[in-house]
Amino acid sequence: MIALTAEQKKWRWRILLSTYVGYGGYYLTRKVFTICKTSIADDFGWELGDTAHIWTAFLLAYMIGQFLYSYAGRKWGPRVILLSGLGVSIFCNAAFGMANSYATFITFMFVNGLVQASGWPGSVGAISRWLRSSERGFVMGIWSTNYVVGNIVVKSLGGYLLGTMGWQWSFYGCTLLTLGVWAILLLWQRNKPEDVGLAPIVDTEEGKDSRAVAVSQDDQVSFGDYLKILSHPLVLAMGASYFCIKFMRYALDSWLPAFLNEQGMSVSEASYYSMIFDYAGIAGILVTGWVLDRYFRGNWALLCTVMGIGAVFGYLAVVFLGTSPLMIAFSFGIVGFMIYGPDTLLCGAASVAVAGEANAVAVAGIVNGIGSFGPIVQEEVIGWLVRGDVQQGIRNTNLMTLSMSILFVCMMAVVTWRLHVTQKKKTLSDQEREIS
Repeated sequence: MIALTAEQKKWRWRILLSTYVGYGGYYLTRKVFTICKTSIADDFGWELGDTAHIWTAFLLAYMIGQFLYSYAGRKWGPRVILLSGLGVSIFCNAAFGMANSYATFITFMFVNGLVQASGWPGSVGAISRWLRSSERGFVMGIWSTNYVVGNIVVKSLGGYLLGTMGWQWSFYGCTLLTLGVWAILLLWQRNKPEDVGLAPIVDTEEGKDSRAVAVSQDDQVSFGDYLKILSHPLVLAMGASYFCIKFMRYALDSWLPAFLNEQGMSVSEASYYSMIFDYAGIAGILVTGWVLDRYFRGNWALLCTVMGIGAVFGYLAVVFLGTSPLMIAFSFGIVGFMIYGPDTLLCGAASVAVAGEANAVAVAGIVNGIGSFGPIVQEEVIGWLVRGDVQQGIRNTNLMTLSMSILFVCMMAVVTWRLHVTQKKKTLSDQEREIS
């Protein structure tokens, strides 16, 4: 491996840091509503279940936007979609603080969902040309903690402002912080080394024969090439598996603070204790990136299956050991550790590995787009479950997410087996060519 120059190292640090805080900034303009929903519902006289429709508007737009930006990012590059998407989201988040009706919330939430969809595929695409394959698992494991840290900052800053100054200032405070994040992206983010006059860091032809999805690595691709990625069975299977992960993660992101509040905690306490899920998720992401390179040798599918089994045991702890709000929070910490690893792999290192660095933005967007149907389903279903008897609704929600973790394990086991069979066929084919 050729050593990087001092200038390449300097710019790579800029890229990693700017995209790290950049995607964290997306969460600052995305997740404030989830910690404020009980307070907003009380102020406007809504039932808690009514807030589900507002968040569903976001999630529906987010799903649509993933497919739009997976193509737009492949065509225009990550920088354009990151700066424009986060910029519009900042405006939407400020508007929420001034909102005074259900219609205002749901309208701006839909717009925010569309532009928020630029964040993850844009960020993955933004670093894909700056990391070599041997570094991908470990470095992306650390880098992928960005959205968990963003979630923690939202719950810390937003939760503090919610408890001391009201829900409006939760939106305003997070919006002001995100303006600084946008400026960092503007100054430090570039799509690839060539954009700043440097030699390429990644050889896009390296590992070409081992990619499961064979498609062009050119800077500009046709819509037909994009459809080839979109319709590939492996990409579709990754998206279906990610549906399960996002269903579980967003169920906790969206409802855990409210559920802890219903169990007897204050709104600020519920926001703080719900962060156990996120802190455990950071540990899970870091461990996942390390073991992917060291022990699993890049076999992301098998690692996802193993961690999915761990998530099943975590949900069993929630169902059978959750006898107090604190115990429930700690049990969900086990879940967080286990599901955040597959969450980052499917839309991170795996998205780069299956189709190459140039197509990372497209694969990440497609997988995220298919998976994003999960949050839509969970929001409406859980909103329906908690109408009337909230405590019974919480119990039924836990049983439902337990079932989803089992489904994820089954789906990833199939993906793991299919990748094993495909790789074995390629190995045999290579051996036959060498003999002949």
